[in-house]
Amino acid sequence: MTSHAPPAPPVQAPRPPAPSARRRAVRPPRWVLPLAGIVAATAAYLAFRGTATLPHDAEAAPFQLVNDVRAWVDANRNQSPVFLFFVNYVRLFVGGLYDLLHLALSAPGWTGLTGIAAGLGLLAGGWRIGLIAALGFGSFGVLGVWEASVATLALVLTAVLLSLAAGLPLGIWAGHSPRLRRLLDPVLDVMQIMPTFAYLAPMVLFFQIGPASAAVATMIYSIPPAIRITALAIGQISPTAVEASFSMGTTRGQTLRKVELPMARATIGLAVNQTIMMALSMVVIAALIAAPGLGSDIIRGLTRANVGVMLPAGLAIVVMAIVLDRVTTSAAARPPYGAARSRTASRARWVSAAAAALAGLALGRVLPAEFPSDWVLRLAGPVNEAVEAAKFSWYGVTEAIRNLTTEALLNPLQSVLTGAPWWLAAAVVLAVAWRAGGPRPAAVAVGCLLATALIGLWQHTMETLTTVLVAVALTLLIGVLLGIAAARSPWFAAVQRPLLDAAQTMPAFVYLLPALALFGATRFTAVFASVIYAVPPVIRLVEDGIRNVAPAAVEAARSCGSTGWQLLRKVRLPMARRAIMLAVNQGIVMTLAMVVVGGLVGAGGLGYDVVSGFSQRADFGMGFAAGAATVLLGIMLDRITQGADARPSLRTTT
Repeated sequence: MTSHAPPAPPVQAPRPPAPSARRRAVRPPRWVLPLAGIVAATAAYLAFRGTATLPHDAEAAPFQLVNDVRAWVDANRNQSPVFLFFVNYVRLFVGGLYDLLHLALSAPGWTGLTGIAAGLGLLAGGWRIGLIAALGFGSFGVLGVWEASVATLALVLTAVLLSLAAGLPLGIWAGHSPRLRRLLDPVLDVMQIMPTFAYLAPMVLFFQIGPASAAVATMIYSIPPAIRITALAIGQISPTAVEASFSMGTTRGQTLRKVELPMARATIGLAVNQTIMMALSMVVIAALIAAPGLGSDIIRGLTRANVGVMLPAGLAIVVMAIVLDRVTTSAAARPPYGAARSRTASRARWVSAAAAALAGLALGRVLPAEFPSDWVLRLAGPVNEAVEAAKFSWYGVTEAIRNLTTEALLNPLQSVLTGAPWWLAAAVVLAVAWRAGGPRPAAVAVGCLLATALIGLWQHTMETLTTVLVAVALTLLIGVLLGIAAARSPWFAAVQRPLLDAAQTMPAFVYLLPALALFGATRFTAVFASVIYAVPPVIRLVEDGIRNVAPAAVEAARSCGSTGWQLLRKVRLPMARRAIMLAVNQGIVMTLAMVVVGGLVGAGGLGYDVVSGFSQRADFGMGFAAGAATVLLGIMLDRITQGADARPSLRTTT
């Protein structure tokens, strides 16, 4: 019996790969396109270097146009209805408010004002805050800057009152109206991107120099956090509480006054705190337009490279910032009167505050009206001697650091940016912004860059961009490394935290003191000060982003045998991408603001143009245009980084 083998199955031709598989198979690696772009840009630069450049022209038409506008404004200030019935009244009102507050702060004398500050500190946060306030205000006299400190405090209070009077209602409205919030967001974005210098020239044009223009400029600079944080506070209130209030027959105004505002009290207190901090940093810079107070001493010291003149005023600003920060933070964090606090404790606190204020006023009857000169520390001479000794002792190290950075980074990069054709620079910005965020951010970025050429400041914009890029690179290098170290080591984070708190409390001008003392008036001085100023928020954002990575993802990676380095590189950093990109954005914005201030210490570029515009009337048009160019540069860099932040991660799209 024969057996038959089963028939063999038919041979099937292999299926062709799906179209998506074919495309995936031939898709080049992600690094090919950027590398090709770099090669093409380098080849174009080598071929066209030195052609189609836009050298600086101090007599450019836009500068002359702005000078003509200022001449017209000065000639028609008392004739035009806009000035007669609006601008002049605003200037008189703001100036009158400053004079009133300055008189009210000066009337109690130094003992009375110190006692009142101690009483407010006691009322806000107890005896510790009261002691900090008393010692802080007393230090103004010891440093020999009492009158200047009172003038600065009056200017801060003027700007803060105006900011809160406009910002809190707008914030409440925006918290209730998503449409208004969408309308305000781009305006607030531009206001926060603008470096502080950019606010000064328009204020001089409309309100002239003096306290009024300084207060209005400070108000515009400090109002965004008041609006944004208040809107956030109202938006976070539980809808259930609001609905319960309406169900009991309350009106919208009663619900706002008795439900929403009490529930949002702590966050609105944060809005007040941030408004005060922003105003304090701005009033110093406003000394360039004759704002009274501590800023004038710092400006005088910067222009003379005299650290001894600057130091007392700088220390007073730091102390004032710490006192105002602690008092407002404690007042916002304190629970409201009611069940959480006994009536006896609250009454005792009020009595203690009143006693401190009355004691200060009573001492004014015994002690001299002016702060005794025998109690003043004479710091200028010893500080200048110490600075000279430090320069002599550390000359080799500081000179090597400055020269290395200048010769290896600043000079070559500036040579490339100023020697490249304008169209090549625009093409590179377009390509980078397009890859980072898409066509819309790319169009905005390249439009802002080309606008700096139209107003006649291309070369100086490239010089400022050089300083910004170097400062940002150093800031991110230091900030990311310290942020990673803090996220991985609790004890390192605990040691670093008070240093970051102090650094973020200081106004921007204070950072120029150590930079000027160590390196003199050079471009590197602006870079060094910018790095110190911008590193703290970068560290905090990176640390927070890495700490907030989902524990489940970390445990899954560890269970697969990942090492600590692999866990950081392949899990923590990719998952903290948004926080890191926000850190990059904030580092760029803060560095740009500080680099422009560095124009006072030899940074050149747009910062020098702005300062020259305020000091010399013939250069007002150039200074005004430089402020606008700074804003355009900030928007360009902001759109590139925001686009990269909004772009989905390559790991999730491939």
